[in-house]
Amino acid sequence: MISAYKFLVRPTVGQAQALGEMLRDHCSLYNGALQERRDAYRHVSRTSVKYGMQSAQLKEIRAFDPECQGRWSFSSQQATLRRLDKAFQAFFRRVRSGEAPGYPRFRGANRFDTVDFPKDGDGCRWDSTPHDPVTRVRLQGVGHVRVNQHRPVVGRVKTVGVKREGRRWFVVLTAEQERPEPLPATGSVVGIDLGTANFIADSNGGFVPNPRHGRIAAAKLEAAQQALSRFPRVRRDKRTGNHRRAVEKVAELHGKVRRQRLDHAHKTALALVREHDFIAHEDLRIRNMSRSVAPRTDPGTPGVFLPNGAAAKAGLNRSIMDAGWGVFLTILTSKAESAGRVVVAVDPRNTSRTCPECGHTAKENRPTQEKFHCRSCGRTAHADTVGAINVLRAGPVRREAHPA
Repeated sequence: MISAYKFLVRPTVGQAQALGEMLRDHCSLYNGALQERRDAYRHVSRTSVKYGMQSAQLKEIRAFDPECQGRWSFSSQQATLRRLDKAFQAFFRRVRSGEAPGYPRFRGANRFDTVDFPKDGDGCRWDSTPHDPVTRVRLQGVGHVRVNQHRPVVGRVKTVGVKREGRRWFVVLTAEQERPEPLPATGSVVGIDLGTANFIADSNGGFVPNPRHGRIAAAKLEAAQQALSRFPRVRRDKRTGNHRRAVEKVAELHGKVRRQRLDHAHKTALALVREHDFIAHEDLRIRNMSRSVAPRTDPGTPGVFLPNGAAAKAGLNRSIMDAGWGVFLTILTSKAESAGRVVVAVDPRNTSRTCPECGHTAKENRPTQEKFHCRSCGRTAHADTVGAINVLRAGPVRREAHPA
């Protein structure tokens, strides 16, 4: 199996400058390759440029510009061209399926933050100084960069990546390793219901509170964004010192919320995987759930729009995004696979409107967001707990119908 590791790196001043130049040159390569594809398609011949054609030009590009493009790893530049090729493949796939195409866009220097090295030892070397007690990674054109390795890397390192987040630099590794031994069986099964009031309600009656990291940081983030909005929109190299600090402040606050949300998801998923052998959850379509409300036009008055509840829906969408259900479910599935647990997604329709006692399904069974009261048998309970119980009951059926 393949596992990923992410470590903070501590470059010197000169190394940090070289890392920034590496990102800028790879960004320039990406944009140049994108421009070539655009120009070729706009030509009367409708020429289609592929990855192989652009990769074959790298040798000439490096010879023409040895001080910039020529000093970086050839393999990492190929990886940048592959990233562009994947963007075009996704674009054409969306066109064929009738989705919003989203043509690949040019990248600004401040939005191109990752360089990948496809193979350890080709332009990069993990643990490049094994005789040194401090772990270092060697990057072509940068040197041996110190790494804050907070946990051991198990297995053989396959790929290495460099990522910039604000003022910090990280190295991202993928390692091939043996599948770990599954956790001991507990004999416990559980169904979970994801929500915004409570992050998780389980079929045993337990709840995991929603930390609402985004809402807690909203006031600080609003003030930081207002301070940033006072500066004119100019190129990155023309920003003043105060402008750069305002940008970094907004990025720092967003990064903190993202890390808090990720930490909460990891801890919650780990607790579920350790305690239960079988976990059933709702198969949520988060993108559909967080769509904006379509405007309602007044048929009698052209140009006039009727109330459509957009403000309330926008608040709900913010709560859904703040909860981070998608990130949590991805982490839960990954941890369960490593631990030998089973995770099943079931149809979420009417799970909180169906009585687990008598099976009666009706909208009136849920008079409020939290309360469940069956109109047939009179059972009362928390609506999220009822949903989790129904999810658990549907889990084995779903697993038998769609075996792995």
